[in-house]
Amino acid sequence: MHKALYIGLFFFIIGHTTLFAQVKKEATLVAKDTVKTNEIDPLTPAKAAFYSALLPGLGQAYNKKYWKIPLVYGAIGTSLYFYLDNNKKYHQYRDAYKRRIEGYSDDNYSYLDNSRLIAGQKFYQRNRDLSALFVVAFYALNIIDANVDAALLQFNVDENLSVRPVIYPNDVTLKTNVGLTFNYNF
Repeated sequence: MHKALYIGLFFFIIGHTTLFAQVKKEATLVAKDTVKTNEIDPLTPAKAAFYSALLPGLGQAYNKKYWKIPLVYGAIGTSLYFYLDNNKKYHQYRDAYKRRIEGYSDDNYSYLDNSRLIAGQKFYQRNRDLSALFVVAFYALNIIDANVDAALLQFNVDENLSVRPVIYPNDVTLKTNVGLTFNYNF
């Protein structure tokens, strides 16, 4: 009687194990057939833009595009350098012109007449203002780049929709042709 009970228990366990194994196999088949979708966070582009506005380059670091950070600081830093340099030269020309009007002639630009001092002031003032515009433009471009890059990171790029360049020989003339293939799979 104990043998029959053990044999029955053995077949009962084996039967349920294969039943559970079949359920697991079906679950893996279902998982293979479904398309893995990444959840889209609509706040990610706004967060990247906020970080870039807070500190230039921080949005690029948030997007894990670390190679863009030196470009951001190079563009903003170069424009800021030219702004400060042109501002310094503008003030030198302006101070020299003011001293000339007051009657002094002991400035560093004694070899220039008054019209040249005025022209120098206008030149450096225009370049200073243009450099300030570039600083603001590169700062805004930094924010826009972080925002767009974060939005494009969520873009679905898979093999179901693709456009690829193709090079193939022409059957009649045996010359190479260049074309595009468009694939769309459901």
